[in-house]
Amino acid sequence: MDATKKSTKDKILDLLKKEVSLTVNDLTDRLNITHMAVRKHLNILEKDGLIQSNEIKQPMGRPLQIYSLTEKGERLFPKNYEGISVEFLHDIKDLHGEESIHYLFKKREQRLTKEYSTRIAQKSTHEKMNELVKIQNEKGYMANISQIGENTYELVEYNCPILAVAKEFKTACSCETQMFKNVLETDQVNRICCKTDRDDHCKFLIKF
Repeated sequence: MDATKKSTKDKILDLLKKEVSLTVNDLTDRLNITHMAVRKHLNILEKDGLIQSNEIKQPMGRPLQIYSLTEKGERLFPKNYEGISVEFLHDIKDLHGEESIHYLFKKREQRLTKEYSTRIAQKSTHEKMNELVKIQNEKGYMANISQIGENTYELVEYNCPILAVAKEFKTACSCETQMFKNVLETDQVNRICCKTDRDDHCKFLIKF
């Protein structure tokens, strides 16, 4: 959705998804609206069970209210299992062994490599990275790219549409990393943070 057409409540949910936790002041600064307006939206979101607040004691003054998404709030963001369910994968593992799981994810890696390569081919490095982010966002990853050096990029994925699967089968993560290497034609793709390791986001350092 076009960010300019999003409601203030949607923007708050997006910010909490990306930043994990924020105060009223943080939200006021980012949304450029009044404290009163922010609190009004937060009260509604909290009443709907989409966000929660925690008090952080401070050396002086009143405790600080920190807001974050609840499980119900997390469920608003895309979850795209691409026909794969955790139970189904466990059944396959029980029937055919661990190797069958690796084979399935390798097949998925090959399929995605072909799909992504078609769109990224014949582009400059910078164009490749922008197209990669575009594809990931189409798939619900809430991705963002930053160029941090002449030939170095940082890719952040704020949402993982297959998190439930990846938590059970880490090979999903290694296959995604390998797929990026295949598509971008560089071996220097390092996953430095991963949501399956309880990090807030998945983050990659990519060098050409």
